[in-house]
Amino acid sequence: MEPKASCPAAAPLVERKFHVLVGVTGSVAALKLPLLVSKLLDIPGLEVAVVTTERAKHFYSSQDIPVTLYSDADEWEMWKCRSDPVLHIDLRRWADLLLVAPLDANTLGKVASGICDNLLTCIIRAWDRSKPLIFCPAMNTAMWEHPITAQQVDQLKAFGYVEIPCVAKKLVCGDKGLGAMAEVGTIVDKVKEVLFQHSGFQQS
Repeated sequence: MEPKASCPAAAPLVERKFHVLVGVTGSVAALKLPLLVSKLLDIPGLEVAVVTTERAKHFYSSQDIPVTLYSDADEWEMWKCRSDPVLHIDLRRWADLLLVAPLDANTLGKVASGICDNLLTCIIRAWDRSKPLIFCPAMNTAMWEHPITAQQVDQLKAFGYVEIPCVAKKLVCGDKGLGAMAEVGTIVDKVKEVLFQHSGFQQS
């Protein structure tokens, strides 16, 4: 998949698929990325691509991701001179919905503050806020309970972004409490709901 490949003007007789861009950050919940992508691909009419942070790569194998996977290196390798494409802008244009799952504490703080120092945060900073952006926080309970977290989540919601709240469970670190990413089924159901609300997309 290339960001510009599915231009409706180029193929007016072909119904364009709905483009979902998944952002994955450096939470252990990134282990669920292969399952999440698989479940999204089960939705008829969806085309999916993934943008990863470098730390997120620790938690999954790219071989398990059956869609185009973009990382920071792609941004810089594509751009050599002024006429070359700018990947974070191309992906921002390509995507109809941005799903950040998981959204770790570090990236949450960056987005709330407007910091854009990697491919994913540049896409978010440039995001067209008439399009839906869904975020799924995931972090250790102690990090979740820090007072700055609620302020940062509220800031994202003030931007118009949609939160899928974290859940309470026994975390990989052994702690019990809030902070785990919502279940994949919950996330996929929310994507279907948002697609229907924003585009009349038919749920199956």
